[in-house]
Amino acid sequence: MDLRNALNDGTANAPRLELQQSWWAMIGLGENGKEWSMEQKFEKIAEAGYSAISAVMPPLEEAEEWQRLLERYKLGFNTMAFPTKVEDIRTVLEQIRQFGPVQYLNLQVMDGFVIGNEAIELLSGLLAEAKAAGVAAFIETHRGTVTQDLIRTGQYVGALPDLRLTIDLSHYIVAGELNGPLDKAEPIFDALLERTSCLHARVSNGEQVQVDVGPVGDHPMLPNFERWWWKGMTNWLQQAKPGDVLPFVTELGPPSYYAVTKRDAVSGQELEVSDRWQQALLFKGIAEAQWQRVVAEHNQRK
Repeated sequence: MDLRNALNDGTANAPRLELQQSWWAMIGLGENGKEWSMEQKFEKIAEAGYSAISAVMPPLEEAEEWQRLLERYKLGFNTMAFPTKVEDIRTVLEQIRQFGPVQYLNLQVMDGFVIGNEAIELLSGLLAEAKAAGVAAFIETHRGTVTQDLIRTGQYVGALPDLRLTIDLSHYIVAGELNGPLDKAEPIFDALLERTSCLHARVSNGEQVQVDVGPVGDHPMLPNFERWWWKGMTNWLQQAKPGDVLPFVTELGPPSYYAVTKRDAVSGQELEVSDRWQQALLFKGIAEAQWQRVVAEHNQRK
């Protein structure tokens, strides 16, 4: 990390997009009614062309296995935490120190009832702790956290120049039932997208936080998310320095969280109506195509 609170790989290479997969989003995925093993999940992620895994810090007893598999499949690792006070981040920073380098720290800052100056002071303190530890830290736009409200988050961005965001606008779409005109939300989205340091891929229709966009992506809400992802990438690239990395994380939640399910009449099991893995790969492909467009447009403006 540098003083810009940016993810940087330490090289002089051109700024780049990195496709990453959420470990939480791998829960329940498998074949023929059987969930993939831990190593099979690593293998699938690597085979699909992802470069890193986004996950909570593994328990101490699993750390060695995680490190072995990350090395075997040549995958990077980034982590997340859920602090309610400044002191909470110190625990995960110590875990990071013991585990080994991570790319960045994604923070869902609790809770949604912390507002105004209290929230600004909390965010400022968390960012200061991460900076002192040399870890890039991004605040996720997420329901049930200090950033659950779109308007308040816009105020936090205005108050904190170092605040960099993990953008997941699905939360604002569902929380605000924004399934119609977006003219009032769009300017605030633009202000948040100026601070893009990571993108989480999920599409909401304003009623469900996660919907199946179809095998070819013909859902009417997808073009909005594609526009926001493109804006986030464009803003990020305009601000980027050599060696900077923009993570794009496909993060589709499993059943009992976000996935829409139906109950099987015979077994009583809750079955997903979507192929979550194929949806993730669809979003990955969209991101790769968008990045090519963003880079081409950026080069034309030079």
